[in-house]
Amino acid sequence: MRSWTKDNAAAQQTDVLLFDAFSAHCLANTVEPLRAANTFAARQVYAWRFLTLDGGPAVSSSGMEVRAHGRLAECSGDLLIAMPSYDFLRHATVATERALKSAAHRYRVLAGFDTGAWLLAQAGLLDGRQATIHWEELSRFTEAFPEVQAERARQVWDGNRITCTGALAAFDTMMELIGEQHGAALRLEVATLFMSPEATETQDPILARSKPVARAVAVMQANLEAPLPIAAVARRTGRSQKDLEARMKAELGATPQAVYRRLRLIQARKLVLETDLSVSEIALRCGYDDPSALTRAFKSEFGTTPRSLRNS
Repeated sequence: MRSWTKDNAAAQQTDVLLFDAFSAHCLANTVEPLRAANTFAARQVYAWRFLTLDGGPAVSSSGMEVRAHGRLAECSGDLLIAMPSYDFLRHATVATERALKSAAHRYRVLAGFDTGAWLLAQAGLLDGRQATIHWEELSRFTEAFPEVQAERARQVWDGNRITCTGALAAFDTMMELIGEQHGAALRLEVATLFMSPEATETQDPILARSKPVARAVAVMQANLEAPLPIAAVARRTGRSQKDLEARMKAELGATPQAVYRRLRLIQARKLVLETDLSVSEIALRCGYDDPSALTRAFKSEFGTTPRSLRNS
């Protein structure tokens, strides 16, 4: 766990500081994983607000207007994400610099998404830190802020500072946050909803945290109705069972057996909520020989039975 991770019992207040010409794609990739985490956790583990410097609306690069929940100067919380995106130099003003310096005393963690690192660096909030920015601006960023250790990376975590390169990296960063604070199971469930590369097979090693683990999860998802032995899953990834077990424990914090079970139960819950299939049919589709076995596993995982969940 990173040192700034807070107690899981309380909702984390995440605020996004928007500027005109912000990326709507980046914003969606930031808040949608948090919304999904709340849904799957069945409680509010994250709260979020959209802020601007003056409290007025912000208009995205695609013309989407977002009404702010408040002024930055009046808010505080756990995580503040600066998201200027396309016209970041126009927003690199003295007023922005002062506002961010002040906010650094009211937020536990500051982040710069897309080109947000530029605004943090200009305010001196990345001095002596490792950071990244959208790669189109990396050379200019390095020249403008020699006191910042610029890296060509998708995301960089340095103490209570986070920077990432763009919309896809924003999604990865929020997934990392969910995993750090609430465990691999919730992270995997959110990843499955959005068909994230970590939950589906991918040929892109940059997007996958680990190609063998991503492939193993994909194999599991493709074989929910007739679960494979873990040894067979390992063979399909080109790894030994022992190696796969070590990798999954390191990356997902769980054994392959536990991950496989979780994926089957996630599918079962989806079928309970979204179809009229009987519990017996759902059990068969999720690799359980009888409905009683599914019901026991379901209750252990989610604290309720399939029938009770459907009736509620």
